[in-house]
Amino acid sequence: MLAGVVLALGGLGTFSAITANSAQAQPKQQKPKILDIQGLPPGFDCSKIHDLGIDKMENLRAGRIMIACGAAQGGSSSPSSAFLRLTKDLLPAPLAYGAADVDLVTHPETFPNITQSETYTIANPDNPNQVLVAYNDSRGRNATPINISAVSVSTDGGLTFDRLTCPDVGGSCTVIGQGPFAGTEGDPVILYNKPTGKFFTVWIDTGCGGGGMGGYYSATPSDPHSWTHYCVHSGGSDDRESGWADNNPSSPFFGRMYVSWNDFARGQGIFVRHSNDNGVTWSNETQVTNSFIRDVQITGDPTNGDVYVAGMDEGGGGFPHNDINKIYRSTDGGVTFTNTYTGPTFPGPGVGAVGYFAVMFTDGGGYWRHEGWGEPAAYNQVVHLVYDQHGTGADPADVYYIRSTDRGVTFSAPFKLNTDSTTRPNWQPNISASNAGTLLATWYDARESATCTKGNPAVPCYRMWSRKSNDNGVTWLADDMLSDVVSPLPAQPDPGIVSIYVGDYDYGSAILTKHVTSWADGRVTISGQSQQDAFTDRELVGFAVTTTSPNCNSVINTQPVDFVINLSDPVDTSTVQASDFTVNGTPSNLTPTFSNGNATITFHFGSSPVTLGTNTMHIPAGAFNRASDEMPNFEFLCSFCYAPVQLAVTSTNPPVGGTFTGPGTRTLDVNFNLPVDPTSVQDGDLHLSGIPATVTGHSLSNGNMTVTFTINFTGIFSGTLTASIDAGNITNNGCNPNTAFTGMYNYVGSVCDTGL
Repeated sequence: MLAGVVLALGGLGTFSAITANSAQAQPKQQKPKILDIQGLPPGFDCSKIHDLGIDKMENLRAGRIMIACGAAQGGSSSPSSAFLRLTKDLLPAPLAYGAADVDLVTHPETFPNITQSETYTIANPDNPNQVLVAYNDSRGRNATPINISAVSVSTDGGLTFDRLTCPDVGGSCTVIGQGPFAGTEGDPVILYNKPTGKFFTVWIDTGCGGGGMGGYYSATPSDPHSWTHYCVHSGGSDDRESGWADNNPSSPFFGRMYVSWNDFARGQGIFVRHSNDNGVTWSNETQVTNSFIRDVQITGDPTNGDVYVAGMDEGGGGFPHNDINKIYRSTDGGVTFTNTYTGPTFPGPGVGAVGYFAVMFTDGGGYWRHEGWGEPAAYNQVVHLVYDQHGTGADPADVYYIRSTDRGVTFSAPFKLNTDSTTRPNWQPNISASNAGTLLATWYDARESATCTKGNPAVPCYRMWSRKSNDNGVTWLADDMLSDVVSPLPAQPDPGIVSIYVGDYDYGSAILTKHVTSWADGRVTISGQSQQDAFTDRELVGFAVTTTSPNCNSVINTQPVDFVINLSDPVDTSTVQASDFTVNGTPSNLTPTFSNGNATITFHFGSSPVTLGTNTMHIPAGAFNRASDEMPNFEFLCSFCYAPVQLAVTSTNPPVGGTFTGPGTRTLDVNFNLPVDPTSVQDGDLHLSGIPATVTGHSLSNGNMTVTFTINFTGIFSGTLTASIDAGNITNNGCNPNTAFTGMYNYVGSVCDTGL
């Protein structure tokens, strides 16, 4: 936040550790100490921390200011200096919810920059195999520019994940061994935009006003080179952003993406911006509150396009204190918001406080800041909210659920989700609603332990517990275990991250077939100490197709006659017919076969139904039943692309290594091996760097096999121009994506326009 803070103060003094009253305490003014902090400009008066609200901001940038000013401590490591990463299996048990836990942290990192927590998890509704988790990651805290944001990507439905890591420099990769999100400082949001098939991350972004909100988007998210930078809001004091995307084609606001946040430069209130052009612009802004109400999270109802912001009045912070839940609703696509609900006061969770924030543990003078925040969800005009509050007597926290059947105006009495009778903490819940009307609430739960010790791998502390509703919150199944082990309480060893931080939220979400959620876990030991790793899991909604071969949204170069359908559960084989499965409307005409304990069906064709371009696989709802209880299957509908040869650039004119002169308007002919889809080509598909130049237009010729980009060169100095087209930006036959292209060209500048 420092850049925006500096602008707001307009030169109130040097970056100093002098407190607000120190000048009065000393008869002679001391010379201020100037601090050179990586990624932060000088010029900040530390006595203004409280006035500017920095002490109640949650983002990592604000935390670095607090540490530099001596108002907060950074993390500390154990005495051991050896770097060794070990995973401990602690108190494993049979699980009622979820599958096997997956560690999201892959690829090397350098101790003590090993803190990963605070997560936002989504699955692609158009390709359930694609699951992405965004989270805070201190791996790049010392990188230039700073980069403390990460995304891990799964292409197999959540069985395995890869943390995006740059193997070289190019595209969005600027530092080898770091993620592709240079200049960002965490606070994760990740959205899927169905109209374009692109994923949008949102972070605190130094490239958007110094401490505003921005991020990167990509249509091929598993490629770390493919992410393109953009800004949502240019500011200097943005905090606690959240996001939601309306991906229902029948919604009146289909395709809109929404981002909410607290703006500490404008009264600390909640603001919302939305994009109605698939992320091209974000200028539509609404002020939701005029004073400080914490922006807990934003969500929406896909059935009617309503948008809901959950806020919290934190009662001034500290401990003990009272909280108040608030709901703000928009029925016009984010243009206006109304405060439809203000709940009763309730005691905030915790055992004490460090500065403004309540904390959940006493370790180290106070650890794991948390104010009772949870998450809202909505489906079919029913609104849900989970949160936590202080329990009876010495119980630090219990998790509660409230439900509204009138679109967020009135809510039911609070229903406690955790049923244990202990006084151990249950805290920091999240909730997701699927399009099948199921809910999954998940939270941190210490009922299985007697005590917790920060960083001690020998002391199990908490497990993730969940509770599920199959009828949109009317009734709930029993609460039970989600994660595989009871985790130790992880330490925070990074000295550049505030010591009480263990992630402030975990945003869960769902698609038709599954709920996805992630959390901070301490089972991985590094240098003899449990530390924060981000883990993830999924809970299947019901009887559904999980994966296929060919994969959804894949590109294949053969025409198969056999199609493999993997199911969430074994099927009653007597209910399966060959005609249950179609490709392009053509039903299978041979007897299906079964494998994997009848959880896999292979449908066969006498001749391949696959045609050039987009092909659609379909199984109607209720085509067959689950063996265990005769539950009918959910509808399955997805597409893949058949392309014998992938679209690629074959040559350019001038050729790679050729020469442009300028300043002036020039053209670059890009020749492809196949005709391109004219509607898939945009001016912005050609990225230019190294020389001052912009793409101002394009045209197609040669049977759409040549795209001519018009370039306006403005530089007078000579140098090297790099022109690139990201993978997947341009298509052939509606679905065959181009391979990535990069070319280097000479540029000869001149004071005069010499022409080509």
